[in-house]
Amino acid sequence: MEWNRRRFLGASAALSGAAAAGWAGAGRAEEPNTEKSPMPDFRERLLQCLGGPWPEPCPLKPELRSTIRRDGFRIESLTYEAEPGDRIPAMLLVPDGVDAQHPAPAIALWHQHNGQWHLGKSEPAGLEGNPMHHTGAALARAGYVVLCPDALCFEERQDEKLKKSGYEQFEFLRYVVAGKCMAWKNILDMRRAVDYLCSRPEVQADNLGCYGHSMGSTHTWLVGPWEPRLKALVGNCCLPTYSAIHEKKLLHCFPNYVPGLYAFGDTPDMAALIAPRALHLNLGELDGGSPIAQARAGCERIAQAYADQNVSEQFRYFIEPDTGHVLSEAMWSRTLEWFDRHLKS
Repeated sequence: MEWNRRRFLGASAALSGAAAAGWAGAGRAEEPNTEKSPMPDFRERLLQCLGGPWPEPCPLKPELRSTIRRDGFRIESLTYEAEPGDRIPAMLLVPDGVDAQHPAPAIALWHQHNGQWHLGKSEPAGLEGNPMHHTGAALARAGYVVLCPDALCFEERQDEKLKKSGYEQFEFLRYVVAGKCMAWKNILDMRRAVDYLCSRPEVQADNLGCYGHSMGSTHTWLVGPWEPRLKALVGNCCLPTYSAIHEKKLLHCFPNYVPGLYAFGDTPDMAALIAPRALHLNLGELDGGSPIAQARAGCERIAQAYADQNVSEQFRYFIEPDTGHVLSEAMWSRTLEWFDRHLKS
């Protein structure tokens, strides 16, 4: 990771801490009470810290750019509007034999960060990047319609002047000074991805899921509380708690930072708001980005939230021993099984 990004992230963490201190009415951010579930108004506090309600959806105005044939499916390169004038480039993967007369379950897929701003939708679509993460192509071959959008600052959503981490830093600060944060924008964009999937005649709109690795996992549990149309969710290798970030002095990607939130709860409390819908998390025991002691405690906290709603079977997590920040065969097997159980049965 580049040195200037490290310096900026450190400053951003301080900014978030200062915001939390303001909420707590003290000179330093107070740690949340982790002995009980989040306070009843945690959802409202979270929305306030994110930046407030999202705007009413504008027309999608989809535009098809090209079609690419692959073994077992086609890829439609397209764009649609998230906000007026803000078009999101994406790739839609449609399995052979799936059409308006034979619709299929669908999955919105969020790509990783990995400091690879030149890669976004193309990696999960199977066109570039690490074959380990050609997950959209694998899901399409398994019979799912898959939408792979570019996240803000990645692939086609980069800037000509500010390169790589510079543009990501700029966008994060731009939203912060506007009283919002990058997570707010990411959630808005992801909700629009769900809107687009629901607009497609090939899609069973009542059988929608989402998947993401690393930053994509963060996106999954960020959007989950705000998108009830998502029936089954899987996050792979990313549950960094604020407690672990502070203790280990981690520098994480920007969507993890919700200013002011730590006075009220931690990242697992966000994921817990997905209950009672189906959520599965994969973690690597040796993944330094999600220190396992805090991540395990976070998963147990999420499990308690599901138990409190009498839906314990709707949450599951898997920690693979002696494994780092990867998508292993065991993790992928559990991912497919989760989607098949909740979206195809």
